[in-house]
Amino acid sequence: QVQLVESGGGLVQAGGSLRLSCAASESIFSINAMAWHRQAPGKQRELVAGISGRGTTDYQDSVKGRFTISRDKNTVYLQMNNLKPEDTAVYSCFVGRTSSYDLGYWGQGTQVTVSS
Repeated sequence: QVQLVESGGGLVQAGGSLRLSCAASESIFSINAMAWHRQAPGKQRELVAGISGRGTTDYQDSVKGRFTISRDKNTVYLQMNNLKPEDTAVYSCFVGRTSSYDLGYWGQGTQVTVSS
């Protein structure tokens, strides 16, 4: 069982920045895809950004140019710049042993609130 520890959420004004971190307990040799998802109240969970084992990245259109996903060993980061009120959500990290961004292990979630 992979344990994920998230940090970095909080309250920020529109236009501000936050950096989320998520450290996985398992060896990097078994981790392939890493990602961040988010879920706003009353909405379905959605993929925000993902990064493959080879470093290929995918972004939701609404965050392109503002968010950057990166990874270092067993930790995945999400740098969020120029935050907007519509970015407010619970952000959860994900790691998996395959290329899927849905089948694997999830963090407990961290709240990001952007005030206007």
